[in-house]
Amino acid sequence: MTFDPLQERGIPLDRQVRNWRELNVTPIDPDHADPYTRCRIITMNGIETEAVLFSHHLARHCQDLDLKRQLARVRYIEAQQQKAVNWLLPGVSSVLETTIAYEQVAVDLTAWVARMEPDPYLKKAYEFGVLEDFDHLYRYANLYEMIEHRKAEKIVDQLTEVMPGRPTYLHHRDPFDNVREPYDRGGTEPISKLHALTIMSAEQQTMNFYMNVGPTYMEPIARQLYQEIGLIEEEHVTHYESLVDPGESWWEMLLNHEYNECYLYHSFMETESDPKVKAVWELHLNMELEHLRLAAELFKRHDGRDPDQVLAPALPPPVTFEPNKGYLRELIATQIDYTTLGTGYVQEAHERFEKMQEAVMGGEKAPSERVIEDNRARSGQEYRLETEGRHPVGSLQMSR
Repeated sequence: MTFDPLQERGIPLDRQVRNWRELNVTPIDPDHADPYTRCRIITMNGIETEAVLFSHHLARHCQDLDLKRQLARVRYIEAQQQKAVNWLLPGVSSVLETTIAYEQVAVDLTAWVARMEPDPYLKKAYEFGVLEDFDHLYRYANLYEMIEHRKAEKIVDQLTEVMPGRPTYLHHRDPFDNVREPYDRGGTEPISKLHALTIMSAEQQTMNFYMNVGPTYMEPIARQLYQEIGLIEEEHVTHYESLVDPGESWWEMLLNHEYNECYLYHSFMETESDPKVKAVWELHLNMELEHLRLAAELFKRHDGRDPDQVLAPALPPPVTFEPNKGYLRELIATQIDYTTLGTGYVQEAHERFEKMQEAVMGGEKAPSERVIEDNRARSGQEYRLETEGRHPVGSLQMSR
């Protein structure tokens, strides 16, 4: 049965404020929860954080006090939603355990989006980025084994493999080459707009997380690895945000944000295995339906168009967290040696890439390389989690 959020009624805004008892959600049990429940939590934290930040930026460009007040009322609810979602994560998990879960999100969410994306250019952008997140998972998993003496399968289960992707040191590119061509807001399918907003928001949250937790470690190699991958996450945000058509008006962007929240909460409500977490998704969906209604009214008033002109007539098939092992292995076998040049991709190093590599490396090995060497020295071998036979490629380096 199709679900059109524009035709559904949500909870009135004046009934959405929650008290402390209602916000005091019970966190998941990290030893028994489905790893993909944790992935859904991390995803929606990023989506709600983006909603709050976008609303702040819109308010800063808005002169009408009544509009600013309406944005502030909705934004406060979005902030409560973000707190409730993020506080579902268990306090007993270490920062590094949460980091590995963040990278599992990046791998399996981006891989799923790439598989479902109808636009070839956008699909390529997701395929390019996911091979880098795949390698980040491998580097953090080795750090986890080295400093906490635990293995990442405790976190990712057998759902996501842990092995090298595109080597992290090769992710440092000239910023000029991190900017992609945007989709055309007039001709792009609505699902493509939702995909771009979802992955941009998730990567932005990962960037924010790493830039804040990185210096909390005492171990030099941990501090350095978070610093290195944190810089790459900034590149990824640039990569994904540039896919969004900047010609969209503020009101169209607001409409897309609210529709995407409805889409994701509905998706996760449909696929969630934990009843308590599912109840949060259902509650938030009913709140977002009202947020979408208010955004649709603003869009009609300020853009003079009907929301049906830019939104899908019903929600697409649900976003699904599921294993992507075969798909990722195929990408590793065929696309591992790509880098970017301008708004496209090439399989050989170019002058800007080489100059950036020289400037960043400074004649030394990157922390992402040293963490593997250090773990081999301490543990006797590097950490990998391969569940479907031999890794399709060996140690890869870009052809020079």
